[in-house]
Amino acid sequence: MTMNEAAQGNPRENASCRCCVVGGGPAGMMLGLLLARAGIDTIVVEKHADFLRDFRGDTIHPSTLEALHDLDFLDDFLRLPHQEARVLEGRIGDVTIPLADFSHVRTHAKFIALMPQWDFLDFLAERAKRYPSFRLKMSTAVEGLIEEDGRVVGVTARTQEGVLTIGADLTIGADGRHSTVREAAGFAPQDIGAPMDVLWFRLSRRETDPLETFGRIDAGQILVLINRGQYWQCGYVIAKGSADRLKALGIGALRERLSTLAPFLADRVAELDSFDAVKLLTVTVDRLPLWHRPGLLCIGDAAHAMSPIGGVGINLAIQDAIAAANLLSEPLLDQGIPTDETLAKVQARREWPTKATQAIQVFIQKNMVSRVLAGSGKIKPPLFLRLFIYLPILRRLPARIIGIGVRPERVAAPARAPNSVAAKS
Repeated sequence: MTMNEAAQGNPRENASCRCCVVGGGPAGMMLGLLLARAGIDTIVVEKHADFLRDFRGDTIHPSTLEALHDLDFLDDFLRLPHQEARVLEGRIGDVTIPLADFSHVRTHAKFIALMPQWDFLDFLAERAKRYPSFRLKMSTAVEGLIEEDGRVVGVTARTQEGVLTIGADLTIGADGRHSTVREAAGFAPQDIGAPMDVLWFRLSRRETDPLETFGRIDAGQILVLINRGQYWQCGYVIAKGSADRLKALGIGALRERLSTLAPFLADRVAELDSFDAVKLLTVTVDRLPLWHRPGLLCIGDAAHAMSPIGGVGINLAIQDAIAAANLLSEPLLDQGIPTDETLAKVQARREWPTKATQAIQVFIQKNMVSRVLAGSGKIKPPLFLRLFIYLPILRRLPARIIGIGVRPERVAAPARAPNSVAAKS
């Protein structure tokens, strides 16, 4: 759609900005905050009325916490209700193995913060709103791109009041693995594949329960338990496409499996009164061969959907946002329009970490997850995993990969915009 064609539709409202970020998830909110902090007129568009959403991860890894430290936000952030996972454990058969110890990561916060993602996004939005160059438009669903002479120059969106046209020198697609922007741009992701899906639900937590976030693997089953204080956020891993077969067996079958896999949960599995209390997360692993075209860049899940292994998807998306802000702030501040070559630098910076992380995830999927799900009977951990019990130094590498990532980004975008809260103090 061209700008003239959009105008012929008699849009109810028009807006313009230097950068329009589509999607109010972790990547979009972090990028919007960083650009506004640099003094760049930025609009973030989010289709929902709030950030309350299922399937949004609750893990804020050390790399993201370090970015909050760079912004001088970390202390305030950690005052919000959260839990801290300093060690990740796995129980394989009858053996408990400490798999990742974050005490040695070179960051100020040596743990994973566990917090509902909506609280994290609310925090970023509140901080971003302190800058006069930031605008957040909720309940605004982007429907298409506006193009002129082969260049993307904005978006059209639907609001409760009608049609909104946003003109922008740069449009960022940060609207997730089902990205409208990606589809409208004609980008087709390369499907890398995932052999699993995840059933997502909650069970209450007792004071006598284990403290740490951990996983349980046995008899062809995998259960991930995330300590959320008053409850366990549970992820029950199933073979890809097997959800309907499990549902056909009835909720009692799932309760029985959970009780067998984690006996301490047996006294509360009845809280799952039906499959209405269980949500299906369809796992997708893919990435775009090309993340950009003139006037448009995709980041986060819109550019690369990650496996839930390691819970690193959120943090990889945030690293994309930091890299994009670092590379794009100066061109936008200079009142120029970022060239396609500049946008390509963002992909070049973040593509290798994405490929490396996905390669690790695919290796684990093929060599561990698939084998476990296809097996039956009691299992024993292999020798190399048993070594983690006796050689604590081995726990550092998983902690580094999960907590920091392959190529961590530090905030380098300038801070030029006045902070309205700071100005008042």
